[in-house]
Amino acid sequence: MDVPAGGAFLFQPVGATPIMTPERFSEEQRLYHRTAVQFAREQVLPAAPRVEKKEPGLLRELLRKAGELGLLMIDIPEAYGGLGLDKTTSLLVAEAKSVYGSWSVTFGGHTGIGTLPIVWFGTAAQKQKYLPKLATGEWVAAYGLTETGSGSDALGAKTKAVLSADKQHYILNGSKQFITNASFADVFIVFAKVDGDKFTGFIVDRATPGFSIGPEEHKMGIRGSSTCSLLMEDARVPAENLLGEVGRGHKIAFNILNIGRLKLGVGVVGGMKMQLAAALQYAQDRKQFGSPLVHFPLIREKVARMISATHAVESMAYRTSGLIDARLAGADRTASDYDAKTIAAIEEYAPEASILKVAGSEALGMVVDEALQIHGGYGFIEEFAVERAYRDQRINRIFEGTNEINRMLTTGMLLKRAAKGHLPLFDHAPEPPPKSAVDDGLIGETRAAELMKQMALYAMKLAAQTFGPQIDAHQEVLAAISDVAADAYALDSQITRTRQAATKGALDPVRVAATKWMAVEAYRRAFERTQTALCGCVQGPALTEHLAKVAPLYTFAPFDPVGLRETLVTAAMEHRGYPIGA
Repeated sequence: MDVPAGGAFLFQPVGATPIMTPERFSEEQRLYHRTAVQFAREQVLPAAPRVEKKEPGLLRELLRKAGELGLLMIDIPEAYGGLGLDKTTSLLVAEAKSVYGSWSVTFGGHTGIGTLPIVWFGTAAQKQKYLPKLATGEWVAAYGLTETGSGSDALGAKTKAVLSADKQHYILNGSKQFITNASFADVFIVFAKVDGDKFTGFIVDRATPGFSIGPEEHKMGIRGSSTCSLLMEDARVPAENLLGEVGRGHKIAFNILNIGRLKLGVGVVGGMKMQLAAALQYAQDRKQFGSPLVHFPLIREKVARMISATHAVESMAYRTSGLIDARLAGADRTASDYDAKTIAAIEEYAPEASILKVAGSEALGMVVDEALQIHGGYGFIEEFAVERAYRDQRINRIFEGTNEINRMLTTGMLLKRAAKGHLPLFDHAPEPPPKSAVDDGLIGETRAAELMKQMALYAMKLAAQTFGPQIDAHQEVLAAISDVAADAYALDSQITRTRQAATKGALDPVRVAATKWMAVEAYRRAFERTQTALCGCVQGPALTEHLAKVAPLYTFAPFDPVGLRETLVTAAMEHRGYPIGA
């Protein structure tokens, strides 16, 4: 079976190819997920109050214990002390750790952005030196990219590196800020410009002369995690610690950001499920006007929306990891070119990774906000975990490139691929698809998903024709199109997953309800964002003409909000939380 290209969901019919879903996880994948969930619940969450107070050595100890269970070595090759498992397993572990923000950030800073640069770009000697100890948690890794004047604009870094006269060391001068794990990490991936212009990666050991760590930042959220600045004053980094090639540091940084976005997008799912369960329990226990909160329709509506959003992000996330794994299926993991193939597979789905980062972080924000609202005044009290979660989740819209940057990236990447002929994005006319003769309960939602794709394609085509190479300057248009594409990907993924989970042809009513809820909100939102994109491209009679062409792509369809709500909330109460299991 051919594996769809990145962005192909926009022009392929819903369900054109099977997708990876939680229902299709292998027993081994489920085992790692259970192990990670159990560790988070039994070891991490009970220690959260101590972590929040930054008890010295505690996070290192938790990482070491996670290493003993094999949770730090999922992405590290077997040849270097790891397990070398698939990306779906890696994301399942990421989901499990997201139940507590400070731990999620610490864990991801070590296993993802801290370790993967060495896995993918390190020499054999570098891998042999660092990876076995990173795999067990004996050493902890950190990633130093951000500077005072360069965040999402990574290539704007000012830190400089100069090769010493004897060519034995690179002399680094500059600073990095907001570096996760900095106060206790042993190994740092740091980027600097060789001779002031060649953006390059380095592996910097903590004991490097001239290298020091600044004080802890006092943060609004993720307070238990370590966040410090890095200071380099004639720091002497051995020449053999050059990571990759001189002037090719952007390849490291951008590919690490791709996997970071993917992991963040799926990682939020664990937090969404946890907050849903906690809010539901509170709504059942707390009474107002003589009745439990959960009996009130507006509270039940919040719970239903939380379930639908969780189902959407979960469906997109594992669909994307499955595509990456499918690209790597059959490849020899011990071969010298396996790392390059892995990077290429992840890069192929960079648009989906950016979609996931934005959709996941904003969905988590909505879920936590609704959970706090259900708690009422108690949501502001530290005794309740939702208070901490509310503060912790906010950083996700900034991490791994802000959501604004990622919105522009999504559309920009799709347009560049279309311009190169890699995606036939401009070959489709904006017309409603033919009506299906078979109604399995999701015929209307399927039609909505197809129409949303047409909206995105039409807006992209007009934007490209209007602005040409200057399109990057029209951020509001790029962002609006990105939102339409994201909603289409979410709904497409939910529909396909729900149909794949059918039992003897019968669709599960809870999955159907979650999908329909998403469709109602996303379809209307997508049409409004399409109109916004068109208004940002042209004005006057031309705009009127374009609006008329897309008008047939949206038709309001009556729905049963009470019926959908009750199906979802009743199931959630029976399951004491997220009701759509694998």
